[in-house]
Amino acid sequence: MHYEGNIIRPPSEANSILLQVTVGCSRNKCTFCGTYRGERFKIKPDSIIMEDIAFAAQYCKRQRRVFICDGDALIVPPKRLLTILTEIEKQLPWVTRVGLYANAKSLKRKTPDELKTLKDHGLGIIYMGLETGDDVTLKKINKGATAGDMIQMGKKARAAGIRLSITVLLGIAGKTRSKIHATETGRVLSEIDPEYIGALSLMLIPGTPLYQDYVSGEFTLLESVEMLEELKDMIAATNLSKGLFYANHASNYLPIKARLPKEKEATIKLIDAALAGEIALKPEYMRAL
Repeated sequence: MHYEGNIIRPPSEANSILLQVTVGCSRNKCTFCGTYRGERFKIKPDSIIMEDIAFAAQYCKRQRRVFICDGDALIVPPKRLLTILTEIEKQLPWVTRVGLYANAKSLKRKTPDELKTLKDHGLGIIYMGLETGDDVTLKKINKGATAGDMIQMGKKARAAGIRLSITVLLGIAGKTRSKIHATETGRVLSEIDPEYIGALSLMLIPGTPLYQDYVSGEFTLLESVEMLEELKDMIAATNLSKGLFYANHASNYLPIKARLPKEKEATIKLIDAALAGEIALKPEYMRAL
């Protein structure tokens, strides 16, 4: 397989075939993210992509899923993306699902019919970074979309029949807007009603604009207990018809996996127990991106 630069994938795609179609991220301006700093975004040549699919056809017969890397693969024009999916169907007939990252911009560029066509050819799940439902914080972290945009595009993906996994970021609003961030994020998640939600805890990365704000005192990082309080408020404000809320990423202080709405109250009680000191939190040295 041909890989360039940093390769990232969701935790749930740990056992997937990683097919790199793009290098970097089409946005690459979020203040908290250092993954692709200094890396120019590009779509890889079709010849290389097809070589990698052929390699997977020979050596990856035990893997049932494909994750198309990297930062925002849905930005690939629909005809090219359909060609890639069609080749996966042809050469990897045992694959049951293809997933990729997307943002509001790339979803906006696809028509409902184009998304449905991609779904019909194997695109089964889209991972979208919401980070926060608070418009003030979205603007401050330079996300490039409003909460309204996120709701509209999230609903668009769901209407096409594609499963949606949304990532939110605990602590991203700092101390002053923590409560607003939690409740507004819960509101946006409720309106989109995705199948999956993944909550990560902010870890500052040296060299990023947000890290510089932290060093200068313009941004205050939440303490572990404050992160948990924010998580509790967010879950309390999130009303799903049926979905999974994960907070079991390596960055989190308290691992949580809850089915909402069924396990909502039990999860809030679990967080309360942790806040009361009845459950030990993950120590800082064990946290990771």
